[in-house]
Parts: sequence; structure tokens; C-alpha cells
Amino acid sequence: MIPDRLPLLDTNRLSLRELRHDDVADLYRIFSNPEVMRYWSRPVMTDKQEAHEMLREIIAGARERKFLQWGVALKETDQVIGTCTLLAIEESHKRTEIGYVIGREHWHQGFASEIVPRVIDFAFDELGMHRIEADVDPRNTVSIRIVERLGFQREGLLRERYHVNGEIQDSALFGLLKPNWTGK
Repeated sequence: MIPDRLPLLDTNRLSLRELRHDDVADLYRIFSNPEVMRYWSRPVMTDKQEAHEMLREIIAGARERKFLQWGVALKETDQVIGTCTLLAIEESHKRTEIGYVIGREHWHQGFASEIVPRVIDFAFDELGMHRIEADVDPRNTVSIRIVERLGFQREGLLRERYHVNGEIQDSALFGLLKPNWTGK
């Protein structure tokens, strides 16, 4: 069952927590970076107001139990360096999708590999999911390595699925079943 409040999830170096109004500048910094947004299905933010709107959507999504999006914060400073989301949650089919983003200045430090398993554990153990899917741009080799290392299997390719900033993007679909999860 989807909780009515976003639970705090911890890892060694990070806290996955509710996003707050004082996190808007961090959200804008992350989602306004063209390198970070290169493989996303939405365009780069160009105005801080878009970060305010994103925060409103995140809060409403959790309140309405449509999706759960955590702010990924460094434990030492509480600075938000990314987000991790469970979306398209279908309780009757026991499936959800996972998405994540880490700000550019925090790449190559193992943060995605630290948060994604924690959220997978939550989805399987607390939400009772049986299947988790990841939708990855096939050119995003780093993200593909992360999900494959965690046991996701490539299941298909949706050609020309997204149109972002005048560019047509494919989408590689990956799936992880609970019986195959080893808790890496």
C-alpha cells in the first residue's frame, strides 16, 4: 500500500527525504543543467519558477498517492543533490517504475548505485511490488550499467518514443522481478 507520507530512507552517505520549499534552488541547479537533462524525457529548466512548479507537483503526487519522489540529500549537509522516484505505481498489478537523477557535480561518486537499491528494497518490501521497470535512453550507458548491475533485464526498445528539444529519442525498457532481486 502506498503510504500517505513519504518515508525517510537512509543509506551510508545519503538521506532520501521529502523535498521542501528551501530545496527549490537545488532542484533548479540540477534540472537546469543540460548535461544532467541530456537523456531525460523533459526539457532543461530555464526559469526558477519551473522548479517551484516541480516541487508543487512532487508534493501533490505524494499526497494523492500517484508517485513517490524523494530528494536525495547528503547526510553531512542536507543539500539535495538529486531525486529518486517511484512512478506509475500500479498496486493491482504490483508494478512500478523507478527513475533517478544526480546533479552533475556529484557524478561518478557512486550515489545512484547507493540510492537505487534502497528504493528497490522499499518498493518490494514495503509496497509489495513484484516488478520494477526502468525506462532508459539507450545512449545513457552509465545508467544502463547501473540497472544491469542491479539485476534489471533489458526487455525491449521503444523507437522514437520521446520528442524533447527538437530531438527524437528512443527508450530502452528494463525490468526487475522480485524473485530475481539479490539486494545488491
